[in-house]
Amino acid sequence: MQTVKVEVRGQADALPKVVWVQSDTDIWVATFDNGTRVETGTYSSGANAVPLKKRTDFELDMTNYAPSSMTDMQKNSFSKTYVKELMIEDMTWTNEPSFEPVGSKPLFQEGSTKATIKVSTGYPLDYSLRYKYSTRYDGADKFMAEYYIPMLVNYKGYVVEKKKMRVLDNATLAVGQTKEMKAQVATLEYNMSDWNDNWYDVTTASETVWTSDNSAVAAVDASGKVTAKSKGTATITAQWKKGPYWLYGAAAITVGTGGDPEGPEDPDGPPGVKCTKPSPERSMAGEDFNPNASAVIKADSRGSERFNVADGIPTSESLYGNVTAKEYLYNYKYNKMAGTCTFTVPVTRDFNLRWVEYVFGVGYKHRSENVTLTYDVKVTKPYAYWAVAEFQLYEIVRATLLNYAFEGGGISILPAGYDPPDFVLAAYSTHIQPPPQIKTIVLRDKDIDGGTKRPDIENDTRERGEMEAEGSKRAPKLYVRNDLLEFAGQTIMNDGWVEGQTEMPGEIPEARIINDNVLYSPDHIIPTSKTNKADQASSGRIYYEIMNGSTDADANKDFPIYGINSVTVHTPVVIYPSVSDDRAHNQKTNPAEGRSAIILDRPFTVEMPNSGQHANYLGYGNRNYLKYIGSKQVRFPFDVYDGTKSAFYSKNTWIEVDKSKESFAFFLPVWVDEGFYDVEFRTIAHNAPSGATDQTNANLDLKHHIAYDTVPVDAIGRVYDFRVTDIADYNWESVFRTEKGGRTPTGASYWVGLNGIDGAARGNTSRFTLPIRPGSHPLYNNAVIKTGYHFKFDLKTKGNMFGAQDQIAITPAFYFIDAKKGTRTPVDLYYHTGSKSYVKIGSPSDKVQRYVVLNERLRNVPAEELTDTALYKYDHDYTFNQVAGIGRSQFVQNFIRKTTKQRTAVGSFSLLRLPEGVRTLIGPKTDLPPSVDPARANAAVQKWYGEYSLPADLYAVAAGTNVAEYGRTHGGLTDKSPIFLKDGYIVVNFNIETVRDGNTDKPHLQYIDAPLMNQWFGLEGFRRSADDPYGRTFALLDGDVVFYHADQSSRGDFRSMVTH
Repeated sequence: MQTVKVEVRGQADALPKVVWVQSDTDIWVATFDNGTRVETGTYSSGANAVPLKKRTDFELDMTNYAPSSMTDMQKNSFSKTYVKELMIEDMTWTNEPSFEPVGSKPLFQEGSTKATIKVSTGYPLDYSLRYKYSTRYDGADKFMAEYYIPMLVNYKGYVVEKKKMRVLDNATLAVGQTKEMKAQVATLEYNMSDWNDNWYDVTTASETVWTSDNSAVAAVDASGKVTAKSKGTATITAQWKKGPYWLYGAAAITVGTGGDPEGPEDPDGPPGVKCTKPSPERSMAGEDFNPNASAVIKADSRGSERFNVADGIPTSESLYGNVTAKEYLYNYKYNKMAGTCTFTVPVTRDFNLRWVEYVFGVGYKHRSENVTLTYDVKVTKPYAYWAVAEFQLYEIVRATLLNYAFEGGGISILPAGYDPPDFVLAAYSTHIQPPPQIKTIVLRDKDIDGGTKRPDIENDTRERGEMEAEGSKRAPKLYVRNDLLEFAGQTIMNDGWVEGQTEMPGEIPEARIINDNVLYSPDHIIPTSKTNKADQASSGRIYYEIMNGSTDADANKDFPIYGINSVTVHTPVVIYPSVSDDRAHNQKTNPAEGRSAIILDRPFTVEMPNSGQHANYLGYGNRNYLKYIGSKQVRFPFDVYDGTKSAFYSKNTWIEVDKSKESFAFFLPVWVDEGFYDVEFRTIAHNAPSGATDQTNANLDLKHHIAYDTVPVDAIGRVYDFRVTDIADYNWESVFRTEKGGRTPTGASYWVGLNGIDGAARGNTSRFTLPIRPGSHPLYNNAVIKTGYHFKFDLKTKGNMFGAQDQIAITPAFYFIDAKKGTRTPVDLYYHTGSKSYVKIGSPSDKVQRYVVLNERLRNVPAEELTDTALYKYDHDYTFNQVAGIGRSQFVQNFIRKTTKQRTAVGSFSLLRLPEGVRTLIGPKTDLPPSVDPARANAAVQKWYGEYSLPADLYAVAAGTNVAEYGRTHGGLTDKSPIFLKDGYIVVNFNIETVRDGNTDKPHLQYIDAPLMNQWFGLEGFRRSADDPYGRTFALLDGDVVFYHADQSSRGDFRSMVTH
């Protein structure tokens, strides 16, 4: 029997696809076999919605796409079901508008059926199929979109086929008789499990060669016809050689009438030659069924292994198996066969007899006679030869290694570059060569003198014995031979004919150990379906198959391989994340230590590096671990947008990010509550099972498949956009009003600088920047504000400044700038009350209260702001019982018409506190995600309205001046006392802070004096010096708002009591 592996190949047009499923939030999700989820946004909307183009990387088992049949080199077809070790030979993309491939072809490793598909699908690429699958909660249709990824795949593998041969039949023939022999071949096809009885006749095939081991007994021609020649036994052999097959079959032909009763061997010779049946005299045997097998399973590449599998090897990395064993196994037994052959040899001799005989009367007379004597001498010759009783030689056919890490739990290794030893075994049916035709042995004539009487030669036993001895001595020789056994070029048992007894055979040499390349199989990728497991035991077997030409044996041999190393599967992931610390926009009075500042309504960045420290194993350590990441996710305990604001994620949502990237931009919505949070990050290994657990920073303990970490952050609001919107001084009416006495604003405002909240150009000119100073008026170069006139201002905040106790704290400071010298001096300000003169601003006597009417005619607060504010208060600031008797619309009307027209106390000359009564809510109301509370979003941005003025009768002195002492020492005080500064300007400087929940001793945000930044100067672009139209340069301080005339009062204005 002979076994052949037939290589087969096939080609298939594979058509895998990426399926995008639309969610309720216009996010499309593609889910893959290993549980990986990829998300993308939506293009268009409604019935036209399709997913936006997004790259997906996924592993695909191409087994299911293989063709149903494959062919060999002769184009014979074989069913895929029976193909062994199916593998990808090559793959190529097929161009279609439904996808964009990454790389020139799909990634695969020859010898595997797994491929990594990296493609982009989604708009603007064409979908292959799109259909409705469900309905959203809002009634809109939800769709699935399929994108086909056609590719051409070449496969290969092998099928196993076996053949055996027989020759029919053994026969006994008479001399001269003929017989037609039959040679037949049977096949165990690749798809058969058992032999059937279908034999194919190859008797006369051109591939069949007939031979006889003893043509003198029986000859055979090319067609298998046997002719009996002479008595004896011959072995008739047919050899059939076709393609990879070389098969033998044999039958025994006995010529004669049945042989001698002493035994089966009856060599050709004269009648009477008989041989005893050979019997075993002794045996010689040997065997080696110890393969001395060993094996290792290690990380590729051999000799420079990238991982120590005892410590760990990640999935998607590859292993090699290496087995060594003896190159062959054997069993043999030789028998020394012995016996005798007996035959009769005629021996003849002519005797010349002489003697003298007395004849009466004559005397002695010489006599002579020639006598020929012939005796049949029985000769017994011993013989001995060696015959092969058993001979089995086993070659390596494969080895198997089992370990959890292998796909399918194990691999089969076929030998490569392996040539088992050749051998020739001829077990002859004839070992004894009979004497040639026995001829009479003629001895030399012999003269015998009998003396006086004739010699009695006929009865002379001595002479007879001499003749018999000489006959035995000169009898024909008996030749014998061994079976033939040649092994690896050596003659183990010589089949040459020798006289009487053959030489002793040799032993089969012990097998050498195969080299490392014979049973070596690299590149076995550990599937990502394998979860982490430690110290997974290995086992193996080595398989030997009996070689064609061996004598019959019970079975092929296989043996366990002991001592194979274990393998630890440990797929490493790390996460050492960070969140950008927006110090440049952090206005907190006391920035939180150890927390990254993220600012409302601003972008921020999270870093999720793929590199970092893992265990100090070979191949691990501090390195990039992207290869092993299945997904990378971040979860915010607050709502976020992506960096482009095209995708929204509700709070506490695990957000899948592109694992190949490390930096990700997000945007913090303005409605997020200010405060401390912990942002969660996790990197999930591509072999993570459902319900996988995590470990901080790195999954050092392999029972975990997720690296997890948190980053503390501080969500912070803003205070910004301070501006002066109106001045009550008559000279400024034309700047702020479109007509005298009118209420319609021109839209003019005086801003802190030329920039907006984040430093971008606002669009105003430098004239319309603070402070209000000489040159600020478009028409009057020297116009500033007369004391006694108020100026209106507003500013904005973002964050949690919508509570009842939240407020803006403004602390004024005052300076005098000399009109001629331009010098700047801190001053104390005094004013008169009806009951007291020279009251110092900021002193205990300074008790004048200031008030603001929010909905005042010239404040021009938009009705929409007032309405939104009223609605929020109705819904959030009152209990049900408090508003049970009034509807929302009625409440709004009352709020606008009454509440907002009442006076709101805002502090004093020395400290303004703008409370919720002068605050409106101006946050976003449109394009909000469905999950966001619109009222909360609207409340997230606040606008605060205020106004301030200096007393009409104002007296400025250098800061720290003891006015009372001056009056005592200078004969009293008058309004014209030289101690008072007049020729110049009083500068009003504001320090602005926010106060949360009424904690006035712990201001929350700083407009100017934050430790990390200065909104006033650093972002909004306040200029710290200014030139007036007269060439004077004023040194300015952050917070300078307006210049007042030090020597001009509203009391001198004939229209000072007229408002506008």
